[in-house]
Amino acid sequence: MIETEDAQGRLRNRQPVAVIDIGSNSVRLVIYEGLVRAPSMLFNEKVQCGLGRGIAETGDMDPDAVKNALAALQRFRGLADQAGVERLAVLATAAAREAGNGPAFIEEAERILRQEVTVLSGREEALYSAYGIQSAFRDIDGVTGDLGGGSLELVEMKDQAIGDGRTLPIGVIRLSERAEGDYEKAVLIAREELKSVPFLKQGQGRNFYAVGGTWRNLAKLHISAKSYPLHVTHHYEMDAPASLPFLKKVGRNNVEKLKGIEDVSRSRRALLPYGAIVLAELIRAMKPARVIFSSAGVREGYLYSLLGEEDRQLDALMEASEELSILRSRSPQHARELADWTGKAFKAFGIDETEDERRYREAACRLADISWRAHPDYRGDQAMNVIAYGSFTPIDHPGRAYIALANYFRHDGLKNSTLAPEIRKITSDRIWDRSRYLGAFFRVAYLFTAAMPGVIGDVTWRARDDGSMELVLPPRLADLYGSRPLGRVNQLAKTVGREISLVVTA
Repeated sequence: MIETEDAQGRLRNRQPVAVIDIGSNSVRLVIYEGLVRAPSMLFNEKVQCGLGRGIAETGDMDPDAVKNALAALQRFRGLADQAGVERLAVLATAAAREAGNGPAFIEEAERILRQEVTVLSGREEALYSAYGIQSAFRDIDGVTGDLGGGSLELVEMKDQAIGDGRTLPIGVIRLSERAEGDYEKAVLIAREELKSVPFLKQGQGRNFYAVGGTWRNLAKLHISAKSYPLHVTHHYEMDAPASLPFLKKVGRNNVEKLKGIEDVSRSRRALLPYGAIVLAELIRAMKPARVIFSSAGVREGYLYSLLGEEDRQLDALMEASEELSILRSRSPQHARELADWTGKAFKAFGIDETEDERRYREAACRLADISWRAHPDYRGDQAMNVIAYGSFTPIDHPGRAYIALANYFRHDGLKNSTLAPEIRKITSDRIWDRSRYLGAFFRVAYLFTAAMPGVIGDVTWRARDDGSMELVLPPRLADLYGSRPLGRVNQLAKTVGREISLVVTA
């Protein structure tokens, strides 16, 4: 193992693992910190090789594309060795699977990489894509589709059950070549291919989970078109029927003139119309209620498949929040105690929670001290940005807002400020209120604990007969009584709408 003892920003006892994904459009290396439920990326690089170009016409991968891909693999092997990767998986998809010169390419790739390359069948590709969705979402219900350069993999899913799957030859490169640049022809090809998928009709009113770089870039364009305040594509949702005019516009028009196109790499732009065509035809065939975009796909699904059942059942949001707490807070133990204390406080005040709201509150507690090293004037902004734009799963955008706002209020006070009104747009009144409640409880707790463990559990709540509440300090904490804590308690009282007294027991 390569020594990283001076790297305080990395977790101990983690051995890097990596996946090389040889796709029809790009070849990518992702190195992860370790094989865990919520893996963090140590390194991520892709090369747009276009291995799938020309296969529809010639049956072979283009020689220049093969040359570029092999050069990328040489570099990726070196990077993996340099990072001390313990386990390297190499996965090849549609182009290598279908091309006549695919076997020769794989043989040379294995020589360069000094290990076996796994050429995934269409069904295996669909399965790992489904595992990726399982790793990154809760309450799954609908169909997942992974759109690559050569093929589209579709799988029906319900929670942890993975149903039937289909592979269709309408990846964005393949479709562009089959249609010869003709929009109407591309629409007809996609429509005809989708007719062969019987379970699409069972998806009406459910969700469609969109996987793949082209579709994530469509999400970026939709975010810009809607002036949506949170520029995070994972779990971004589009109303499916309402999105059809947008998709038609992307399919028919010059993408260079679209709002937000600067956020899309130039190598991706020419393929966006075909991604829009496939998604539009999927919506027409399936009639889902929502399109939900996923940052997790085959690579994440493959890693998820390697985990034991016990690790799969862990909550990735809690795991990632715990890890960030370990790396950046003054006391991870205090963060855990805060989660328990706020749970009791919510119960004492009659603040009900859904299961997801409980998860968000507990994650917010673990993340409540991650910006303590920042300048006091910017701790709220830093906490909000780290949380709102962090690589957390499984969590929707209102959930991100809940956690980010609670920590913003914890540092900046219970007022609307520069960022809060923007994030407010994606929150319900219920989420907004609970984030303020939680922020107010944080502001009280930290004045008694100074972020140190072994304190907050002894600060308890007691209800009076008249409906008011007492915050009770034990004798050992009597010295912490003062005007500043009293002010915070009064602020909390106004926020939750209950009279609160701060008392010390005899």
